[in-house]
Amino acid sequence: MTDTPEKWNAATKAVHAGTRRSQYGEVSEAIFLTQGFVYDSAEHAEARFVEAGPDEFIYARYGNPTVAMFEDRIAALEGAEDAFATASGMAAVSGALTSMLKAGDHVVSSRALFGSCLYVLEEILTRYGVEVTFVDGPDLDQWKAAIRPDTVAVFFESVSNPTLTVVDIAGVSALAHAHGALVVVDNVFATPVYSRAIEQGADVVIYSATKHIDGQGRALGGVILGTRDFIRGTVEPYMKHTGGSMSPFTAWVMLKGLETMNLRVRAQTASAQTLAERLEGHPMLSRVIYPGLPSHAQHDLVTRQTGAGGTVLALEVRGGKRASYAFLNSIKVGVISNNLGDAKTILTPPAFTTHQRLPQDQKDALGISEGLVRVSVGLEDTGDLIADFEQALQVASEMEQAPAE
Repeated sequence: MTDTPEKWNAATKAVHAGTRRSQYGEVSEAIFLTQGFVYDSAEHAEARFVEAGPDEFIYARYGNPTVAMFEDRIAALEGAEDAFATASGMAAVSGALTSMLKAGDHVVSSRALFGSCLYVLEEILTRYGVEVTFVDGPDLDQWKAAIRPDTVAVFFESVSNPTLTVVDIAGVSALAHAHGALVVVDNVFATPVYSRAIEQGADVVIYSATKHIDGQGRALGGVILGTRDFIRGTVEPYMKHTGGSMSPFTAWVMLKGLETMNLRVRAQTASAQTLAERLEGHPMLSRVIYPGLPSHAQHDLVTRQTGAGGTVLALEVRGGKRASYAFLNSIKVGVISNNLGDAKTILTPPAFTTHQRLPQDQKDALGISEGLVRVSVGLEDTGDLIADFEQALQVASEMEQAPAE
């Protein structure tokens, strides 16, 4: 460990960066549960509203010492100049995009997105006069054709939800920057542990802190990372007036999550890799989709971009909805829910949950079949997970062979 925080390695930054201690010298970060702050005088109040210093606060919607610790820590970890913490991951996505766009602007986005992200792009932004063009994320030729001189921003999930297609951050960034467009990356599946998004060209990085940063299913949160000018000049004015900021208690939960995130995510990734390798080729599965498998279409890109396959895989169960539901309902170790990045293994059928609002032709184009199951691998014993998945697939096999009622 070096003696300057800027030179610390990531694991050290995740534990110590951004710490503010009160006069009591507490070890665990303090929670400042207060809406407002007291000024020494009327003149002091006036001066702070004109320009607050780096460790001065006005109102919890504008900033808070506990929230600032989380923002500083995640910014140091990501290699960003600054960060703004939000009430949820979707508050981060909508806040980042809405704060920078106006009527008449053009955005290019990958087509494979989480359902709520699609809603923001298709329904909200277009309602206010923003033009959105969708492309197939892995196809750089489509990005090149779609990005125009008047394109303001490009947006994509670095690893798409739920079919785990991977977008070339450096490749898309080069195309976007040639036209002066900002690159906005939803990086939740890559996690801050494996992220090199800013180094690879991203201007703005978004996380749902609800996922791996908390990692234990306790709180909603999000964060927008970028240059100081963008965060404080563009994002902060929008967020503080529209009310999407993170609560101090949530920020404290996220700080505690960051302390163990490196250990958790690496252990979950190792289990996901083993589980994917074990299940690939199983007779009840038509596909095992996992970026860490050589069979993944962008495996070489994954190796260069993050160096690991991550904590999530997708299984396409033969027999469609009936068989996949039999598989899900037979799982004993994991749980059925719609979160991911949790200490518990979580499974969901995206076609009927997170992506159920998509028209069928879009589901077909994205590969979201009735038999697809997204699996977020937790911290359980890997052997227990393998045994559980294999017995559940056996139940699904028997169900498939049985006549439908």
